[in-house]
Amino acid sequence: MSELQTNKDNSFLKLKLPSSPGPIGIFDSGYGGLTILEKIRQRLPDYDYLYLGDNARTPYGTRSFEIVYKYTLECVVRLFELGAHLVILACNTASAKALRTIQQNDLPKIDPRRRVLGIIRPTVEIVDRLTHNGHVGLLATPGTVQSNSYGLEIQKLYGNAITLSSEACPMWVPLIENFEHNSPGADYFFRKNIHHLLQTDPEIDTVILGCTHYTLLQDKIKSILSPEINIVSQGEIVASSLDDYLNRHPEIDALCTKNASCRFLTTESVEKFSASATIFLNEPVLAEHIDID
Repeated sequence: MSELQTNKDNSFLKLKLPSSPGPIGIFDSGYGGLTILEKIRQRLPDYDYLYLGDNARTPYGTRSFEIVYKYTLECVVRLFELGAHLVILACNTASAKALRTIQQNDLPKIDPRRRVLGIIRPTVEIVDRLTHNGHVGLLATPGTVQSNSYGLEIQKLYGNAITLSSEACPMWVPLIENFEHNSPGADYFFRKNIHHLLQTDPEIDTVILGCTHYTLLQDKIKSILSPEINIVSQGEIVASSLDDYLNRHPEIDALCTKNASCRFLTTESVEKFSASATIFLNEPVLAEHIDID
């Protein structure tokens, strides 16, 4: 990032950012954030969007807090450089491991008028409307589970009224990104993790899909879970939350351009990204390559 110079404590010494309105930035470590983007575009079709997938450095789910924070910050800054004033971390791992530090420590130095939002808080905010007995399960990557971000947010909002049980699913994202999730062998891992979660707390009546990739598994998960168990998928929740946020913050909305466009950037091969993204979105996708470091 040529315009960004940092010292050892990540203080920003020089950063030139465009001041004119620009697209809404959507960031994910890979492809799962496309499921969030799809629902946001359906809800808010007039806005411009700039999607950045850090596919060359995925997966984030098994990486340390320090690495996830470093990579996420680099990608957020690049989206700012490309004109975004608002960036959505459409990635549970990035939201869990990097969002708070970026919001509290980095944004005041970069530009206090810019915003970075995550997807964990909006998800947790609707849980109490779905659970009848206060027993909630979480299926997520090891990094999201390890961070306990969902547990902390649930504790803040509901105290001890909701009990959260979490299950790390290290194989799910690789299976999805290699398009093996519909193979017979993949079902073993899905059933293994779901059954272990339910053994942890047999009273669970609501399950959060705490990884954006898992939207592609929703029908499969439904077939394994009891019909009485609610499934919380994030796309529509995040889209509704963003709509509400822009209505409550007209000063941010005014910095978001509205030409109904969408660009896709990837740190990996554009051919690979375009082929995979087309499957996630069920529409042709033309991507552009971008270097982050």
